Amino acid sequence: ISEPFREYIAEFVGVAVLIIFGAGADCQVVLSANTGNYLSLNYGWAIGIAMGVWISGGISGGHINPAVTLALATWRGFPWKKVPGFLFAQLLGGVVGAGLVYANYIHAIDIVEGGRHIRTLNTAGLFATYAADYMTNVSCFFSEFLATAVLIIVIHAMNDKRNTPPPAGLAPLVLFFVILGIGASLGMETGFAINPARDLGPRMLTAMVGYGRQVFDFRNQYWIWCPVMAPFLGAQVGTILYDMFLYKGPDNVFGRLGSQIHISPA
Repeated sequence: ISEPFREYIAEFVGVAVLIIFGAGADCQVVLSANTGNYLSLNYGWAIGIAMGVWISGGISGGHINPAVTLALATWRGFPWKKVPGFLFAQLLGGVVGAGLVYANYIHAIDIVEGGRHIRTLNTAGLFATYAADYMTNVSCFFSEFLATAVLIIVIHAMNDKRNTPPPAGLAPLVLFFVILGIGASLGMETGFAINPARDLGPRMLTAMVGYGRQVFDFRNQYWIWCPVMAPFLGAQVGTILYDMFLYKGPDNVFGRLGSQIHISPA
């Protein structure tokens, strides 16, 4: 298998594993009365990101998030020619991972919903994210934007050789803690998607298995502007902030611009 193709497969498998652990935890907690609580959900997603990056990190870099891929292409020299393949692989991984979890929990979903022919947003939320009723549209966007900006800043700090990068092989552990922290601190209101593939892939799967258009029609196409656009923009702004104030690497666009600006003495 050619190297680029291995990278795409690694991204696909990484996202699928992320969804299996994360959505699996959602299903186990919500569909059973006595197996966990909100912290269990956070652990499921944190373990999912750690295992997904562990599987893919040495092959593809372990992006497993379109917002991360796009930020690295924009600001860190990741090849643009690989971006479409990475994004497609990540999205497909989200669909397949959600499909495996759905197949595993279909009978429990039937019981909760009242039959195989009934599918509502009550269980669609086990796979994709849906904001709390009290949240305004602006608040929803801000929550996902903020959480993703925090995520990408930690990722850049982790990869910054002039900062405090973790020892080789321990990046998944760092990501475990940051996802656990984001979920525990910022996750309640919108479900902390912070990853377009993590939300859109499972959302597409639910539409295909009987939930229909309601998963896309929720709150005026919520899926576009909150769990997709907000993470993309949050990752871009988070990178800009890190590069402007903290990063000193040779690929820092702002550092190069600053070195080219000379103020003539009076």
